[in-house]
Amino acid sequence: MTQPSQPMGDISRAWNTVASFDNYEGAQACVDSLSDAMFPVEHLDIVGTDLRTVERVIGRLTSGRAAAAGAASGAWFGLFIGLLVGWFTTGPAWLGLILGGVLIGAAWGAVFGYVGHAATGGRRDFASTQQLVASRYDVVAREGYAEQARQALNAIQHGQTAQPTPPAAPPTPPAAPPTTAG
Repeated sequence: MTQPSQPMGDISRAWNTVASFDNYEGAQACVDSLSDAMFPVEHLDIVGTDLRTVERVIGRLTSGRAAAAGAASGAWFGLFIGLLVGWFTTGPAWLGLILGGVLIGAAWGAVFGYVGHAATGGRRDFASTQQLVASRYDVVAREGYAEQARQALNAIQHGQTAQPTPPAAPPTPPAAPPTTAG
């Protein structure tokens, strides 16, 4: 298990932070370890902070690639329409409807893919994927379970078995003195 990325400060304790990690896998492993130790993980959250978008360029986008991607999408849509119409057709004609749907869908998809790429005027000649990532991932406990989670995590890190106890019930307010009617 990875160690928390920074020591626990007063602010982290106030927000019921159990541990902080530099990557999601570390936070996930922390919750998994607590689950293996029979801690009630339904009281935990993994919170990502300092979010940023990462766009990974996966290749060059040419007119041919845009048309090919459009053709593939159109073929799937054409297959769907062909199956939908073919469902209500009897005899061997349904095969022609499906094949026709795939071919017409691929043709129109290629046209729309090509025209869509040409409309950008060369401003975006690459293909990419976008991902939302966080700089830090905190494991946060709710409903008064933070200290028990920290104790269980500490026991796990030191090779002990942890048997978490539920949080103490909040104190009940004193009963109001009886009133007398006068």
